Amino acid sequence: MWTSDLSFLRHPTREPRSPSPGVPLPRRHLAALPLVLLMASVTADAQFMSLPLNSRTVCVCASNIVSCSQLNLTSVPYNLPAYAAVLDLSFNLISRLRADWTQAPLCRLHTLHLNHNGLTFLSSEAFAHVTRLRYLDLSSNGLRILEELIFEPLEHLEVLLLYNNHISQIDRTAFSGLARLQKLYLSGNQISRFPLEVVKERGRLETLSLLDVSSNRIKALPLAELQALPAWIKNDLYFHRNPLPCSCELHGLLALWDLQRFSSASDFREEHTCLVVGVKEKEKVAVLDLSRVHLNCSEVKVVKANAYLGQYLLLDCDTRRRGMLKTWALPENVTVSRADKSALLLPGGGLQIGPLKADDSGVYLCHATSDAYNETLHITVEVFNATLSGGLESIKTAYTTLVGCLFSVVMVLIYLYLTPCPCACCPGHGLTAVGGADDDSLRSSTVSVCQMHEETGGKHDGDKTDKNFLNRQQQQQQQHTGFLGAKDPVEQNGRLNPIGEEEEEWHGENGARRGSDADSVSSVCSGTPMVV
Repeated sequence: MWTSDLSFLRHPTREPRSPSPGVPLPRRHLAALPLVLLMASVTADAQFMSLPLNSRTVCVCASNIVSCSQLNLTSVPYNLPAYAAVLDLSFNLISRLRADWTQAPLCRLHTLHLNHNGLTFLSSEAFAHVTRLRYLDLSSNGLRILEELIFEPLEHLEVLLLYNNHISQIDRTAFSGLARLQKLYLSGNQISRFPLEVVKERGRLETLSLLDVSSNRIKALPLAELQALPAWIKNDLYFHRNPLPCSCELHGLLALWDLQRFSSASDFREEHTCLVVGVKEKEKVAVLDLSRVHLNCSEVKVVKANAYLGQYLLLDCDTRRRGMLKTWALPENVTVSRADKSALLLPGGGLQIGPLKADDSGVYLCHATSDAYNETLHITVEVFNATLSGGLESIKTAYTTLVGCLFSVVMVLIYLYLTPCPCACCPGHGLTAVGGADDDSLRSSTVSVCQMHEETGGKHDGDKTDKNFLNRQQQQQQQHTGFLGAKDPVEQNGRLNPIGEEEEEWHGENGARRGSDADSVSSVCSGTPMVV
């Protein structure tokens, strides 16, 4: 019966006879029409479900960027291009990321977006074919567990986003192998243990500079270990909005970070809250307000002191109130004891340390307590790797050299400009010999030539006597100045020295002499000083 009715379906090439206009179809044809439509629909659905989608037909490709976002995909499309550098699969329905989600390695892929997919399962080999990833976004999914070595193949990964999931368990080796990871976001999960292994211990991520574990269920923090971390890690270590119990240790850590202007504390001052212990209804209190209410925690101060090797340094615990009990703690939180010879407690509450060594640098804590007020003073001591005496000796040497140079300059100026006039005919002097009667002195050997010429009287015999007398005086002067060497025949004024020569001649009754003799006399009576 059905065979005859559906015989035209088995012969697609033969067209059925069309009824005449206005003539209704036979009832047997109308009865078979729903069955034909149902079979066509089932065949189409079967073909659609059996074949995965081609990324080249459903995704948008722009150069090396492949965007498959918001397509309600339940699996990753196949035939992803090998040149893809950015792959966006966000806002889909991909709940499981298997090991074979990509058949071929994507060696150029450095950014992968899988956020807002409802992911609940990650295969241990899910990232075996995308080892060059630098940015991985798995946020806003349904992940609950991070298994061991889950991200180990991603040795080039720099940013990992895991916030807004349901993660409650993190294996201690989950982040092992991420040698270049710089930023790790774990906020908005159900984590109850602080992942200290990523910032300390053997599994520490050396390049990690940001860790966000805010808005979780962490009830205890390793405060001493966090305080010992480098400043560049503490600046971006976010742990606000966690149910932490109130304590003065927590207040001291956050107060110190706030004074040091760390972003993790100063940018979220109001969101750092804690639960007051011993109250039936758990009350949230701002951690930085614990110094004024509830626990009366100490107020934190920061002071810095510099010193040199071998010095003794006095640290003063300057508190706001008198009569407070003061105790000290050395770096590494070591309590000061009476047997410690390098740290001496003073009666007034101060601390004397020394002789200083290089390893004495660090933060010294003074805890001051009283019945109504507590205070903690942080003093950062930096010991320079040099001795103060060595620096002073260098300063003294430089100062002595400078003084010596100045003294030499003054003596040269005195010698050049303040030498006594050797000539008796200089202005302000009489026409007598300069100096006393001692023949061995320079002043006794220096005789005014001008006075000699005034006493000549113009006689020829007197001229010879005067000439011999002048020669004798010049010889005596040369004996006193013999250490200067032989006298240059050219004087400082460029004229020849006539002393010792026999060419002077006197003429006339008035005792006139030649110009050369006048030149010699002028050179003797010049202002040029004679040096012994």
